[in-house]
Amino acid sequence: MRKIVVTEFLSLDGVAEAPDSFFTDWDDVVDASIPRAIATQDAVILGRRSYTEWSQFWPSSQIEPFATFINGVAKYVATSAPLDLDWANTTVIDSGLVEFVRDLKQQRGGDIGVHASISVAQALLAADVVDELRLVIAPCIVGRGRRLLDGLPSLRLESIGSETSPTGYLLVDYRVIR
Repeated sequence: MRKIVVTEFLSLDGVAEAPDSFFTDWDDVVDASIPRAIATQDAVILGRRSYTEWSQFWPSSQIEPFATFINGVAKYVATSAPLDLDWANTTVIDSGLVEFVRDLKQQRGGDIGVHASISVAQALLAADVVDELRLVIAPCIVGRGRRLLDGLPSLRLESIGSETSPTGYLLVDYRVIR
C-alpha cells in the first residue's frame, strides 16, 4: 500500500501559511532535505490555492530538484471550482477527497506527497489517512496565520527522524500510529 506523506514548513508556533515570509535563513541541511522528501513520491495532492500559486511559479522555475519533480509528477487537485489545467500531469479530484485518497493509496506506485496545502493536509490528518508527517520548523514565532494542526483530533506520532540545521531549523519526521 502506498503512503501519504505530508511535508510542511512551519514556524515554531505551528503557522504554515506563507512560509516564505519566515523561512529566511535557508541552509544546506534544509536544502538537502528536499531531495530526500520527494525521492519516493510519484504523485502529489494539492489544494486549489497551492495549485494556483504553484502553477504560476514552478513550470518556469530552475530551482532544482523540486522544479523537475513537481513539473513531472502526477498532480491531483482538490477543488470544487473550475480549474485551469495548463500545468502538465494535473487531474482534478472529482469525488470526495478522502475517498479519492483511500482509493489512490490502494493503487500501485510510490508515496503520495501533500505539500503546502494546509486544508488538504488537515482533512487527510483528520480522516486518519496520513502515514507520515515531515516538518521543517523555523526558529521563529509568527504569532498569526493558519496553523497546520489547529482543529485536528488527537493523533499519536512516532519519531522516525530528526535533525537540527546550522541555522536552527528543526527537521522532524513522524509516523502516524494507528
